[in-house]
Amino acid sequence: MASKVGFIGLGAMGGPMALNLAKAGFALVVHDIDETKTEPLKAKGAEVAASAQLVAASADRTIVIVETTEQAESVIIGAHGIIRGARPGHIVLCMSTIDPFAAQGFADRLASVDIAMLDAPVSGGTGRAGSGELSVIVGGPAEVFAQCLDLFAAMGSRWFHVGPLGSGLAMKLVNNMLVQVNTVAVAEALVLGVKAGLDPQMIYDVVKVSTGASAAWELRVPRILKGDYEPGGTIDISYKDQELETAFAKRLGVPVLLANISQQVYQMARAQGLNKQDGSAVVKISCMMQQT
Repeated sequence: MASKVGFIGLGAMGGPMALNLAKAGFALVVHDIDETKTEPLKAKGAEVAASAQLVAASADRTIVIVETTEQAESVIIGAHGIIRGARPGHIVLCMSTIDPFAAQGFADRLASVDIAMLDAPVSGGTGRAGSGELSVIVGGPAEVFAQCLDLFAAMGSRWFHVGPLGSGLAMKLVNNMLVQVNTVAVAEALVLGVKAGLDPQMIYDVVKVSTGASAAWELRVPRILKGDYEPGGTIDISYKDQELETAFAKRLGVPVLLANISQQVYQMARAQGLNKQDGSAVVKISCMMQQT
């Protein structure tokens, strides 16, 4: 498609993703409630619009990556949302991690005015958002997915069409639940080993090449050993995702015991003021618990 691509939400993930689209040669029209976040895109030639409605009016495809379901609802079908400005045939790519059932409702509203939607959450964190190596997990019609492969290729290194609309979000919640539960296990195991007198670097080195290894181990423990809790993804965002996971599981009638228990650890971290630190900061809760 030759027209501009809309991009709404230029935060820690969206900003780098939009920059990768600009680097790939896409003409962009962008919007963020924090106008300062539009400056790097403006410097790359992007047009800045004052609302989601105006973004959609200038584009054939619009990407949305905001933090919450409520924000996505406002941006997509709200009073000044995409639905107010988009022409028939427009495609909305909702790349936010939100409630799958709500996403299906948004898609139904859009379909009533001949606007298509994909749910296309991403995995890989801020590092891979910057390098353009995200995994893009997509739900929606196969023909709409095919029309957006050029966008996925500019933002990610892997893209998966996992089923009908809502499937991408369901898959993302499954993935996130595993990471969050595993992060709590990583924190507890590391604290246990240190309490037993083991060298923390040695714990990391041994587990990394043994059966206890995992993505959470390889990503979280080096940060813990350095005391580096600058967020790749905050405690708050993890907790928000856990709320989505447990609510989704309830709707489906699926018990998720470990997800519910680990969510309490993240809640404890929030209560201790760690909410804007990286998810690896849950180790501080394990340390506090063993001291009591």
